[in-house]
Amino acid sequence: MSLELEGKRVLITGASRGIGAAIALAMAKSGATVIAHYGSYPDGAKANLAKISDDKKIFIGADLSIPGAGRKLWSDAISAVGEIDVLVNNAGINVETPFDGDDASWDKGWSETFQVNVFESANIVRESVNHFLTRGGGIVISLSSWSGQKGSALPTLPAYAASKAAVKAMTQTVASSFAKAGIYAYIISPGIVKTRMADLAAVVRGGEEKMKAALAMGELVPPDEVGELAVFLATGKCRHLTGATIDINGASYVR
Repeated sequence: MSLELEGKRVLITGASRGIGAAIALAMAKSGATVIAHYGSYPDGAKANLAKISDDKKIFIGADLSIPGAGRKLWSDAISAVGEIDVLVNNAGINVETPFDGDDASWDKGWSETFQVNVFESANIVRESVNHFLTRGGGIVISLSSWSGQKGSALPTLPAYAASKAAVKAMTQTVASSFAKAGIYAYIISPGIVKTRMADLAAVVRGGEEKMKAALAMGELVPPDEVGELAVFLATGKCRHLTGATIDINGASYVR
């Protein structure tokens, strides 16, 4: 086990399942003290880190659909550990907003998506930047999506794609504005990762085998590879990568 992050305190939002859980476990295995945020599924966050010693993990619940919840989450995390070195800005929801749906569902879906994926995401990032400025630097890692770069392949998910583009732009602004202050910000942009969200997408795309057949490597991205990438970025070993969007999609979207 590599302990490259020994002594680092890392807050991961949306750490109950999927990519967030994979990143939380990878960070913990690399020696970090992990503050794992969960929304409605605390059991998932706790089961994921069950083998990690109690002094290396903290669990904090927050419903990011509530305005201001991101600021409260950050405050609770600081109260628990004193200082934070790395923020992994991962939490997000994927609400369908089909063009041919009714107006009420369209409005509700966009509002719900942006509340969690953009507004509270921005609140947490803002809190982290102000914290990092007081201590001479820190790292922000935001999870975007290839749909945030090229649009969604599904006409039912325009709000999700737009929200992930917003997350990318916000994180790039942090990178360019605060690099001289020692704050480095990176964007991870996954393709289709083998998670529960991918299982739901497979239903729309005609099944997992058909979905995989359309990918260059013929397979979904393993969540642990995203976790390993996040650990590398959290080490700060490549400062001049700040502001970059790192695609991890098995060459299915090359730009």
